[in-house]
Amino acid sequence: MENTKAQNTKVRKFDTKVQHLKYKVLREVARLAWQDNLLEHVLDVPKIIVPGNEPTMRCCVYKERAILGERVKLAMGGDSDKSNVIQVIDIACDECPVGGYEVTNACRGCLAHRCEDVCKRGAITFDQNHVAHIDKSKCIECGACAKVCPYTAIVSRKRPCQNACKVKAISMNENKAASIDDEKCISCGACVYQCPFGAITDKSYILSVIDLIKGSEKNSKYKVYAMVAPSISSQFTYAKLGQVISGLKELGFYTVIEAALGADMVAQAESRELAEKGFLTSSCCPAFVAYIKSAFPDLLPYVSHNLSPMATLAKYIKETHKDAKVVFIGPCTAKKAEAQLDTVKPYVDAVLTFEELQALFDSRDIDITTLEEDVLDNASYFGRIFARSGGLSDAVVQGLKEQNIEFDLKALPCDGIEACRVALLKKSKNVLDANFIEGMACIGGCIGGAGCLTHGEKNKAEVDKYGREAMEKTITSAVSMLK
Repeated sequence: MENTKAQNTKVRKFDTKVQHLKYKVLREVARLAWQDNLLEHVLDVPKIIVPGNEPTMRCCVYKERAILGERVKLAMGGDSDKSNVIQVIDIACDECPVGGYEVTNACRGCLAHRCEDVCKRGAITFDQNHVAHIDKSKCIECGACAKVCPYTAIVSRKRPCQNACKVKAISMNENKAASIDDEKCISCGACVYQCPFGAITDKSYILSVIDLIKGSEKNSKYKVYAMVAPSISSQFTYAKLGQVISGLKELGFYTVIEAALGADMVAQAESRELAEKGFLTSSCCPAFVAYIKSAFPDLLPYVSHNLSPMATLAKYIKETHKDAKVVFIGPCTAKKAEAQLDTVKPYVDAVLTFEELQALFDSRDIDITTLEEDVLDNASYFGRIFARSGGLSDAVVQGLKEQNIEFDLKALPCDGIEACRVALLKKSKNVLDANFIEGMACIGGCIGGAGCLTHGEKNKAEVDKYGREAMEKTITSAVSMLK
Protein backbone atom coordinates (compact mmCIF):
# COMPACT_ATOMS: atom_id res chain seq x y z
CA MET A 1 0.00 0.00 0.00
CA GLU A 2 1.16 3.51 -0.68
CA ASN A 3 1.97 5.76 2.24
CA THR A 4 -0.26 8.58 3.40
CA LYS A 5 1.74 11.20 1.52
CA ALA A 6 1.23 9.37 -1.78
CA GLN A 7 -2.48 8.93 -1.05
CA ASN A 8 -2.76 12.65 -0.41
CA THR A 9 -1.03 13.23 -3.74
CA LYS A 10 -3.85 11.40 -5.47
CA VAL A 11 -6.53 13.40 -3.72
CA ARG A 12 -5.14 16.89 -3.95
CA LYS A 13 -3.18 17.03 -7.19
CA PHE A 14 -5.26 15.31 -9.87
CA ASP A 15 -8.81 15.36 -11.16
CA THR A 16 -9.04 11.62 -11.81
CA LYS A 17 -7.57 8.29 -10.73
CA VAL A 18 -6.54 7.68 -14.34
CA GLN A 19 -4.32 10.76 -14.17
CA HIS A 20 -2.89 9.52 -10.90
CA LEU A 21 -2.02 6.13 -12.41
CA LYS A 22 -0.30 7.81 -15.35
CA TYR A 23 1.59 10.03 -12.91
CA LYS A 24 2.82 7.04 -10.87
CA VAL A 25 4.33 5.44 -13.97
CA LEU A 26 6.02 8.69 -14.97
CA ARG A 27 7.31 9.22 -11.44
CA GLU A 28 8.91 5.78 -11.19
CA VAL A 29 10.42 5.96 -14.69
CA ALA A 30 11.86 9.38 -13.85
CA ARG A 31 13.16 8.19 -10.46
CA LEU A 32 15.09 5.38 -12.10
CA ALA A 33 16.39 7.72 -14.79
CA TRP A 34 17.80 10.14 -12.21
CA GLN A 35 19.55 7.18 -10.57
CA ASP A 36 20.91 5.83 -13.90
CA ASN A 37 19.08 2.57 -13.19
CA LEU A 38 16.32 2.80 -15.78
CA LEU A 39 17.39 0.12 -18.26
CA GLU A 40 18.28 -2.27 -15.46
CA HIS A 41 15.02 -1.92 -13.53
CA VAL A 42 12.44 -0.66 -16.03
CA LEU A 43 10.62 -4.03 -16.02
CA ASP A 44 10.12 -3.67 -12.28
CA VAL A 45 7.97 -0.52 -12.61
CA PRO A 46 4.66 -2.41 -13.19
CA LYS A 47 5.38 -4.59 -10.15
CA ILE A 48 6.13 -1.52 -8.04
CA ILE A 49 2.82 0.10 -8.96
CA VAL A 50 0.68 -3.06 -8.82
CA PRO A 51 2.13 -5.54 -6.30
CA GLY A 52 0.86 -9.10 -6.53
CA ASN A 53 -1.37 -8.77 -3.44
CA GLU A 54 -3.07 -5.55 -4.55
CA PRO A 55 -6.60 -5.62 -6.03
CA THR A 56 -6.79 -4.86 -9.74
CA MET A 57 -9.57 -3.53 -11.94
CA ARG A 58 -8.58 -5.97 -14.70
CA CYS A 59 -9.24 -9.70 -14.94
CA CYS A 60 -5.91 -10.46 -13.27
CA VAL A 61 -2.77 -8.81 -11.98
CA TYR A 62 -0.79 -10.10 -14.95
CA LYS A 63 -2.91 -8.23 -17.47
CA GLU A 64 -2.72 -5.13 -15.30
CA ARG A 65 1.05 -5.34 -15.31
CA ALA A 66 1.13 -5.95 -19.07
CA ILE A 67 -0.87 -2.76 -19.60
CA LEU A 68 1.42 -0.90 -17.22
CA GLY A 69 4.33 -2.18 -19.28
CA GLU A 70 2.85 -0.39 -22.29
CA ARG A 71 2.43 2.76 -20.19
CA VAL A 72 6.10 2.53 -19.25
CA LYS A 73 7.07 2.40 -22.94
CA LEU A 74 5.08 5.57 -23.63
CA ALA A 75 6.60 7.22 -20.54
CA MET A 76 9.97 6.48 -22.12
CA GLY A 77 9.03 8.16 -25.40
CA GLY A 78 7.02 5.45 -27.12
CA ASP A 79 7.54 4.02 -30.58
CA SER A 80 9.72 6.35 -32.65
CA ASP A 81 8.12 4.98 -35.83
CA LYS A 82 4.78 6.47 -34.76
CA SER A 83 4.87 10.23 -35.16
CA ASN A 84 1.55 11.00 -33.47
CA VAL A 85 2.07 11.98 -29.83
CA ILE A 86 -1.36 10.51 -28.99
CA GLN A 87 -1.28 6.71 -28.83
CA VAL A 88 -3.75 3.89 -28.06
CA ILE A 89 -2.80 1.09 -25.69
CA ASP A 90 -4.74 -1.65 -27.48
CA ILE A 91 -4.77 -4.19 -24.65
CA ALA A 92 -6.20 -1.57 -22.28
CA CYS A 93 -9.02 -0.69 -24.69
CA ASP A 94 -11.36 -3.61 -24.08
CA GLU A 95 -13.88 -2.54 -21.47
CA CYS A 96 -16.11 -0.21 -23.48
CA PRO A 97 -19.21 -1.48 -25.33
CA VAL A 98 -18.87 -1.52 -29.10
CA GLY A 99 -21.21 1.44 -29.30
CA GLY A 100 -23.29 2.82 -32.12
CA TYR A 101 -27.07 3.07 -32.32
CA GLU A 102 -29.00 0.66 -30.11
CA VAL A 103 -32.66 -0.01 -29.38
CA THR A 104 -33.46 0.40 -25.68
CA ASN A 105 -36.29 -1.17 -23.67
CA ALA A 106 -38.27 2.02 -24.27
CA CYS A 107 -39.30 0.54 -27.63
CA ARG A 108 -43.07 -0.11 -27.42
CA GLY A 109 -43.37 -2.30 -30.51
CA CYS A 110 -45.57 0.31 -32.18
CA LEU A 111 -47.41 -0.23 -35.46
CA ALA A 112 -45.96 2.79 -37.23
CA HIS A 113 -42.45 1.34 -37.68
CA ARG A 114 -41.12 4.71 -38.76
CA CYS A 115 -37.61 3.53 -37.94
CA GLU A 116 -37.91 0.76 -40.52
CA ASP A 117 -39.32 3.07 -43.16
CA VAL A 118 -36.56 5.65 -42.84
CA CYS A 119 -33.66 3.16 -42.85
CA LYS A 120 -32.24 3.01 -46.38
CA ARG A 121 -29.97 0.06 -45.56
CA GLY A 122 -32.59 -2.35 -44.30
CA ALA A 123 -30.85 -2.57 -40.94
CA ILE A 124 -34.06 -2.50 -38.86
CA THR A 125 -35.95 -5.75 -38.19
CA PHE A 126 -38.66 -6.72 -35.68
CA ASP A 127 -39.20 -9.73 -33.46
CA GLN A 128 -42.50 -11.47 -32.74
CA ASN A 129 -43.39 -8.70 -30.26
CA HIS A 130 -42.76 -5.99 -32.89
CA VAL A 131 -39.72 -4.76 -30.95
CA ALA A 132 -37.07 -3.25 -33.23
CA HIS A 133 -33.53 -4.59 -33.59
CA ILE A 134 -30.56 -3.12 -35.47
CA ASP A 135 -28.33 -5.27 -37.69
CA LYS A 136 -24.86 -3.83 -36.98
CA SER A 137 -23.48 -5.32 -40.21
CA LYS A 138 -25.86 -3.12 -42.22
CA CYS A 139 -26.12 -0.02 -40.02
CA ILE A 140 -24.07 3.00 -41.18
CA GLU A 141 -24.70 5.03 -38.01
CA CYS A 142 -26.65 7.74 -39.85
CA GLY A 143 -29.06 8.22 -36.93
CA ALA A 144 -32.16 8.55 -39.10
CA CYS A 145 -34.01 5.90 -37.07
CA ALA A 146 -33.31 7.68 -33.80
CA LYS A 147 -34.66 10.95 -35.17
CA VAL A 148 -38.08 9.52 -36.12
CA CYS A 149 -38.70 7.24 -33.13
CA PRO A 150 -41.66 8.72 -31.19
CA TYR A 151 -40.39 7.18 -27.94
CA THR A 152 -36.72 8.18 -28.39
CA ALA A 153 -36.10 4.47 -27.87
CA ILE A 154 -33.09 4.41 -30.21
CA VAL A 155 -29.97 5.99 -28.76
CA SER A 156 -26.34 6.41 -29.75
CA ARG A 157 -23.90 4.63 -27.45
CA LYS A 158 -20.67 6.25 -28.51
CA ARG A 159 -17.51 5.51 -26.60
CA PRO A 160 -16.12 8.31 -24.42
CA CYS A 161 -13.13 8.80 -26.73
CA GLN A 162 -15.39 9.17 -29.78
CA ASN A 163 -17.58 11.66 -27.94
CA ALA A 164 -14.51 13.60 -26.88
CA CYS A 165 -12.98 13.72 -30.37
CA LYS A 166 -14.74 16.57 -32.14
CA VAL A 167 -12.66 16.16 -35.32
CA LYS A 168 -13.88 12.56 -35.78
CA ALA A 169 -10.38 11.09 -35.80
CA ILE A 170 -11.33 8.04 -33.70
CA SER A 171 -12.94 4.85 -34.97
CA MET A 172 -12.92 1.21 -33.86
CA ASN A 173 -10.56 -1.31 -35.47
CA GLU A 174 -11.23 -4.99 -36.21
CA ASN A 175 -10.45 -5.85 -32.58
CA LYS A 176 -12.95 -3.24 -31.34
CA ALA A 177 -10.14 -1.12 -29.90
CA ALA A 178 -9.92 2.59 -30.58
CA SER A 179 -7.99 3.58 -33.68
CA ILE A 180 -6.71 7.09 -34.41
CA ASP A 181 -6.64 8.56 -37.90
CA ASP A 182 -3.36 10.47 -37.79
CA GLU A 183 -4.39 12.60 -40.76
CA LYS A 184 -7.37 13.96 -38.83
CA CYS A 185 -5.94 13.95 -35.30
CA ILE A 186 -4.91 17.40 -34.02
CA SER A 187 -3.20 16.06 -30.86
CA CYS A 188 -5.47 18.07 -28.58
CA GLY A 189 -5.62 15.19 -26.09
CA ALA A 190 -9.37 15.41 -25.43
CA CYS A 191 -9.60 11.63 -25.81
CA VAL A 192 -6.69 11.19 -23.40
CA TYR A 193 -8.46 13.09 -20.64
CA GLN A 194 -11.88 11.48 -21.24
CA CYS A 195 -10.89 7.80 -21.57
CA PRO A 196 -12.07 6.19 -18.30
CA PHE A 197 -9.45 3.43 -18.52
CA GLY A 198 -6.48 5.50 -19.64
CA ALA A 199 -6.27 3.41 -22.81
CA ILE A 200 -5.35 6.50 -24.83
CA THR A 201 -2.39 8.54 -23.68
CA ASP A 202 0.30 10.90 -24.88
CA LYS A 203 3.95 10.09 -25.39
CA SER A 204 6.21 11.53 -22.75
CA TYR A 205 9.56 13.21 -23.32
CA ILE A 206 10.35 13.31 -19.63
CA LEU A 207 13.55 11.30 -20.18
CA SER A 208 14.78 13.89 -22.69
CA VAL A 209 14.31 16.59 -20.06
CA ILE A 210 16.17 14.56 -17.43
CA ASP A 211 19.02 13.99 -19.88
CA LEU A 212 19.18 17.74 -20.60
CA ILE A 213 19.32 18.62 -16.91
CA LYS A 214 21.87 15.92 -16.07
CA GLY A 215 23.99 17.03 -19.02
CA SER A 216 23.97 20.65 -17.89
CA GLU A 217 25.00 19.58 -14.39
CA LYS A 218 27.97 17.59 -15.67
CA ASN A 219 29.41 20.39 -17.79
CA SER A 220 28.88 24.08 -18.44
CA LYS A 221 28.39 23.87 -22.21
CA TYR A 222 24.72 24.79 -21.99
CA LYS A 223 22.00 25.94 -19.58
CA VAL A 224 18.45 24.59 -19.47
CA TYR A 225 15.67 27.20 -19.49
CA ALA A 226 12.20 26.30 -18.22
CA MET A 227 9.50 28.18 -20.10
CA VAL A 228 6.19 27.94 -18.23
CA ALA A 229 2.77 28.53 -19.78
CA PRO A 230 0.61 31.19 -18.11
CA SER A 231 -1.97 28.54 -17.24
CA ILE A 232 0.46 27.37 -14.55
CA SER A 233 -1.22 29.97 -12.36
CA SER A 234 -4.30 27.73 -12.13
CA GLN A 235 -2.35 24.53 -11.41
CA PHE A 236 -0.42 23.22 -8.37
CA THR A 237 -3.16 24.67 -6.19
CA TYR A 238 -1.75 22.96 -3.09
CA ALA A 239 1.29 25.27 -3.21
CA LYS A 240 2.14 28.87 -4.10
CA LEU A 241 3.28 29.77 -7.60
CA GLY A 242 6.58 31.11 -6.26
CA GLN A 243 7.23 27.73 -4.68
CA VAL A 244 6.65 26.01 -8.03
CA ILE A 245 9.27 28.30 -9.56
CA SER A 246 11.70 27.42 -6.76
CA GLY A 247 10.94 23.75 -7.37
CA LEU A 248 11.89 24.07 -11.03
CA LYS A 249 15.25 25.52 -10.08
CA GLU A 250 15.65 22.79 -7.47
CA LEU A 251 15.17 20.27 -10.29
CA GLY A 252 18.16 21.79 -12.07
CA PHE A 253 16.72 24.34 -14.46
CA TYR A 254 18.98 27.37 -14.85
CA THR A 255 16.11 29.84 -14.82
CA VAL A 256 12.36 30.08 -15.38
CA ILE A 257 10.74 32.34 -17.98
CA GLU A 258 7.10 33.08 -18.68
CA ALA A 259 5.73 31.95 -22.05
CA ALA A 260 3.41 34.91 -21.49
CA LEU A 261 6.28 37.14 -22.55
CA GLY A 262 6.19 35.33 -25.90
CA ALA A 263 2.44 36.00 -25.91
CA ASP A 264 3.15 39.72 -25.54
CA MET A 265 5.52 39.53 -28.51
CA VAL A 266 2.90 37.69 -30.58
CA ALA A 267 0.08 40.07 -29.62
CA GLN A 268 2.16 43.04 -30.72
CA ALA A 269 3.12 41.48 -34.06
CA GLU A 270 -0.24 39.82 -34.72
CA SER A 271 -2.17 43.07 -34.28
CA ARG A 272 0.03 44.70 -36.95
CA GLU A 273 -0.40 41.72 -39.28
CA LEU A 274 -4.16 41.78 -38.82
CA ALA A 275 -4.37 45.47 -39.70
CA GLU A 276 -2.25 44.89 -42.80
CA LYS A 277 -4.21 41.88 -44.10
CA GLY A 278 -7.72 42.74 -42.93
CA PHE A 279 -8.52 39.19 -41.82
CA LEU A 280 -6.59 36.68 -39.73
CA THR A 281 -6.91 33.48 -37.74
CA SER A 282 -4.66 33.03 -34.72
CA SER A 283 -1.61 30.75 -34.73
CA CYS A 284 -1.15 30.35 -30.96
CA CYS A 285 -2.99 27.03 -30.53
CA PRO A 286 -1.18 24.26 -32.45
CA ALA A 287 -4.26 22.01 -32.38
CA PHE A 288 -6.35 24.77 -33.99
CA VAL A 289 -3.75 25.31 -36.72
CA ALA A 290 -3.54 21.55 -37.30
CA TYR A 291 -7.34 21.47 -37.64
CA ILE A 292 -7.27 24.16 -40.33
CA LYS A 293 -4.60 22.19 -42.21
CA SER A 294 -6.64 18.97 -42.16
CA ALA A 295 -10.22 20.23 -42.46
CA PHE A 296 -10.03 23.70 -44.04
CA PRO A 297 -6.81 23.79 -46.10
CA ASP A 298 -8.15 26.59 -48.31
CA LEU A 299 -8.07 28.88 -45.26
CA LEU A 300 -4.37 28.31 -44.53
CA PRO A 301 -3.35 31.63 -46.15
CA TYR A 302 -5.34 33.41 -43.43
CA VAL A 303 -3.41 31.80 -40.54
CA SER A 304 -1.13 34.30 -38.82
CA HIS A 305 2.48 33.97 -39.93
CA ASN A 306 3.64 34.50 -36.36
CA LEU A 307 4.99 31.51 -34.49
CA SER A 308 3.19 30.57 -31.30
CA PRO A 309 4.20 32.30 -28.04
CA MET A 310 6.20 29.20 -27.09
CA ALA A 311 8.17 29.15 -30.33
CA THR A 312 8.51 32.94 -30.55
CA LEU A 313 10.09 33.26 -27.11
CA ALA A 314 12.19 30.11 -27.54
CA LYS A 315 13.55 31.54 -30.80
CA TYR A 316 14.48 34.76 -29.01
CA ILE A 317 16.20 32.84 -26.21
CA LYS A 318 18.20 30.69 -28.63
CA GLU A 319 19.25 33.71 -30.69
CA THR A 320 20.39 35.74 -27.69
CA HIS A 321 21.81 32.90 -25.57
CA LYS A 322 23.77 30.47 -27.74
CA ASP A 323 24.24 28.07 -24.82
CA ALA A 324 20.50 27.72 -24.09
CA LYS A 325 18.31 24.64 -24.14
CA VAL A 326 14.58 25.34 -23.85
CA VAL A 327 11.98 23.12 -22.19
CA PHE A 328 8.35 24.25 -22.48
CA ILE A 329 6.07 23.29 -19.59
CA GLY A 330 2.33 23.65 -20.01
CA PRO A 331 -1.10 22.04 -20.22
CA CYS A 332 -0.97 21.03 -23.87
CA THR A 333 -0.34 17.69 -25.57
CA ALA A 334 -0.48 19.41 -28.97
CA LYS A 335 2.63 21.39 -28.01
CA LYS A 336 4.53 18.10 -28.14
CA ALA A 337 3.48 17.77 -31.78
CA GLU A 338 4.27 21.44 -32.48
CA ALA A 339 7.80 20.98 -31.13
CA GLN A 340 8.40 18.39 -33.87
CA LEU A 341 7.62 20.85 -36.69
CA ASP A 342 10.58 21.96 -38.80
CA THR A 343 9.72 25.60 -38.04
CA VAL A 344 9.83 25.01 -34.27
CA LYS A 345 12.26 22.13 -33.69
CA PRO A 346 15.39 24.35 -33.74
CA TYR A 347 14.07 26.41 -30.83
CA VAL A 348 12.24 24.03 -28.46
CA ASP A 349 14.23 21.07 -27.14
CA ALA A 350 11.46 19.32 -25.20
CA VAL A 351 7.89 19.74 -23.97
CA LEU A 352 6.45 18.68 -20.61
CA THR A 353 2.88 18.79 -19.35
CA PHE A 354 1.97 19.85 -15.84
CA GLU A 355 1.22 16.18 -15.08
CA GLU A 356 4.80 15.32 -16.02
CA LEU A 357 6.21 18.21 -14.02
CA GLN A 358 4.46 16.88 -10.91
CA ALA A 359 6.02 13.48 -11.58
CA LEU A 360 9.44 15.12 -11.91
CA PHE A 361 9.09 16.91 -8.57
CA ASP A 362 8.11 13.72 -6.77
CA SER A 363 10.74 11.60 -8.54
CA ARG A 364 13.33 13.69 -6.72
CA ASP A 365 11.27 13.91 -3.53
CA ILE A 366 10.94 17.68 -3.85
CA ASP A 367 8.08 18.91 -1.66
CA ILE A 368 7.49 22.33 -3.17
CA THR A 369 5.30 23.39 -0.23
CA THR A 370 8.45 23.57 1.91
CA LEU A 371 10.37 25.86 -0.46
CA GLU A 372 10.82 29.61 -0.32
CA GLU A 373 8.92 31.59 -2.96
CA ASP A 374 10.82 32.74 -6.02
CA VAL A 375 9.61 35.43 -8.42
CA LEU A 376 8.13 35.00 -11.88
CA ASP A 377 7.39 38.40 -13.35
CA ASN A 378 8.44 39.41 -16.84
CA ALA A 379 5.20 39.58 -18.84
CA SER A 380 2.16 41.84 -19.00
CA TYR A 381 -1.43 41.23 -17.94
CA PHE A 382 -2.35 40.75 -21.60
CA GLY A 383 0.30 38.12 -22.21
CA ARG A 384 -0.77 36.17 -19.15
CA ILE A 385 -4.46 36.00 -20.07
CA PHE A 386 -3.65 34.12 -23.30
CA ALA A 387 -4.24 31.08 -21.09
CA ARG A 388 -8.02 31.42 -21.27
CA SER A 389 -10.49 31.78 -24.11
CA GLY A 390 -10.87 35.42 -25.16
CA GLY A 391 -7.49 36.46 -23.76
CA LEU A 392 -5.78 36.63 -27.14
CA SER A 393 -8.56 38.80 -28.56
CA ASP A 394 -8.25 41.18 -25.61
CA ALA A 395 -4.49 41.32 -26.17
CA VAL A 396 -4.91 42.14 -29.87
CA VAL A 397 -7.23 45.02 -28.95
CA GLN A 398 -4.53 46.30 -26.60
CA GLY A 399 -1.81 45.77 -29.22
CA LEU A 400 -3.70 47.89 -31.74
CA LYS A 401 -4.28 50.58 -29.15
CA GLU A 402 -0.66 50.77 -27.95
CA GLN A 403 0.68 50.99 -31.50
CA ASN A 404 -1.89 53.63 -32.50
CA ILE A 405 -3.23 51.42 -35.30
CA GLU A 406 -6.68 52.35 -36.57
CA PHE A 407 -8.54 49.13 -37.25
CA ASP A 408 -12.15 48.14 -36.69
CA LEU A 409 -11.57 44.85 -34.94
CA LYS A 410 -14.37 42.28 -34.94
CA ALA A 411 -12.87 39.42 -32.97
CA LEU A 412 -14.51 36.03 -32.59
CA PRO A 413 -13.06 34.00 -29.70
CA CYS A 414 -13.81 30.30 -30.34
CA ASP A 415 -14.05 28.29 -27.13
CA GLY A 416 -13.39 24.68 -28.16
CA ILE A 417 -12.91 22.96 -31.50
CA GLU A 418 -16.65 22.77 -32.27
CA ALA A 419 -16.90 26.56 -32.07
CA CYS A 420 -13.78 26.77 -34.25
CA ARG A 421 -15.41 24.53 -36.86
CA VAL A 422 -18.50 26.73 -37.06
CA ALA A 423 -16.43 29.90 -37.46
CA LEU A 424 -14.17 28.37 -40.11
CA LEU A 425 -17.15 26.96 -41.99
CA LYS A 426 -18.76 30.41 -42.07
CA LYS A 427 -15.53 31.96 -43.30
CA SER A 428 -15.21 29.34 -46.02
CA LYS A 429 -18.70 30.34 -47.22
CA ASN A 430 -17.97 34.09 -46.83
CA VAL A 431 -20.75 34.60 -44.28
CA LEU A 432 -18.60 35.26 -41.19
CA ASP A 433 -19.22 38.60 -39.48
CA ALA A 434 -15.73 38.86 -37.99
CA ASN A 435 -12.24 39.73 -39.15
CA PHE A 436 -10.24 37.84 -36.52
CA ILE A 437 -10.78 34.25 -35.36
CA GLU A 438 -9.19 33.35 -32.05
CA GLY A 439 -9.07 29.55 -32.17
CA MET A 440 -8.71 27.50 -28.99
CA ALA A 441 -9.15 23.74 -29.38
CA CYS A 442 -9.77 23.09 -25.67
CA ILE A 443 -12.87 24.24 -23.83
CA GLY A 444 -11.93 27.27 -21.76
CA GLY A 445 -8.67 27.68 -23.67
CA CYS A 446 -5.30 26.42 -22.44
CA ILE A 447 -6.68 26.05 -18.91
CA GLY A 448 -8.71 23.12 -20.28
CA GLY A 449 -5.71 21.34 -21.79
CA ALA A 450 -5.35 17.57 -21.45
CA GLY A 451 -2.06 17.92 -19.54
CA CYS A 452 -3.57 20.02 -16.74
CA LEU A 453 -3.62 18.69 -13.20
CA THR A 454 -7.05 20.21 -12.65
CA HIS A 455 -9.77 21.38 -15.00
CA GLY A 456 -12.65 23.72 -14.28
CA GLU A 457 -14.15 27.20 -14.45
CA LYS A 458 -12.22 28.27 -11.33
CA ASN A 459 -9.05 28.16 -13.43
CA LYS A 460 -10.19 31.17 -15.46
CA ALA A 461 -10.44 33.29 -12.32
CA GLU A 462 -6.97 32.20 -11.26
CA VAL A 463 -5.50 33.21 -14.63
CA ASP A 464 -7.15 36.64 -14.50
CA LYS A 465 -5.91 37.13 -10.95
CA TYR A 466 -2.41 36.16 -12.04
CA GLY A 467 -2.65 38.64 -14.90
CA ARG A 468 -3.61 41.49 -12.61
CA GLU A 469 -0.53 40.81 -10.49
CA ALA A 470 1.82 41.54 -13.42
CA MET A 471 4.22 44.42 -12.83
CA GLU A 472 4.25 45.21 -16.55
CA LYS A 473 0.91 46.83 -17.29
CA THR A 474 1.31 47.15 -21.05
CA ILE A 475 2.44 44.88 -23.87
CA THR A 476 4.94 47.50 -24.99
CA SER A 477 6.65 47.72 -21.61
CA ALA A 478 6.92 43.93 -21.39
CA VAL A 479 8.41 43.57 -24.88
CA SER A 480 10.75 46.52 -24.39
CA MET A 481 12.61 44.54 -21.71
CA LEU A 482 13.93 42.31 -24.49
CA LYS A 483 15.71 45.16 -26.25
